[in-house]
Amino acid sequence: MVKRKVGNLLALAVLSYLTQRPMHPYELQRSLKDNDAAHTFKLSYGALYSVVRQLASAGFIEELETEREGNRPERTVYRLTPAGAQEMGDWLRELLAEPQSEYPAFAAALSLIVVLPPEEAAALLTDRLGRIEAERAELSRTRDAAIAAGVHPVFLVEDEYRSALLSAEADFVAGFIDRIADADSDWAAPWRAHHAGAADQARS
Repeated sequence: MVKRKVGNLLALAVLSYLTQRPMHPYELQRSLKDNDAAHTFKLSYGALYSVVRQLASAGFIEELETEREGNRPERTVYRLTPAGAQEMGDWLRELLAEPQSEYPAFAAALSLIVVLPPEEAAALLTDRLGRIEAERAELSRTRDAAIAAGVHPVFLVEDEYRSALLSAEADFVAGFIDRIADADSDWAAPWRAHHAGAADQARS
């Protein structure tokens, strides 16, 4: 993987949005929010402003003009530079073509799940499953509404991807809960024995 001058994925979003037109940071934030980017990028005005400064320092964007509306503070409008356009294209192609190691919190929790008793873990996973199903239903509702309003599905493909991930996670979690609860195979027997041994040790 290329070590980039600015590696925050929010920076890639800024570069991409500036292909539409020059914008000031507040306008960038509003455009990102309007497109529900908070589900994809860690979005806050402070983080965005910091990224804008980093991109300008790297020569990927540059100041175009400063504008003022009424009594509001001056706002600096930025535009994409040729170097920024090249960086954006290279970075996006890399992300699409090359799988990268990611470190999701749920995978970390699963790697440590035996610390909790199986029944408690199953109850917590059942709660998680309900939240996944609710999020998937809401995502489907908003996506269907956007398509009905005339938005082409290509502009919603990240929602389709998120929905597929949620479906896969829901299937995994439901199957995991079933294995914990399966009395016939007693799949969780070593797990329960581990906790029984720990409890005996604590009492002695």
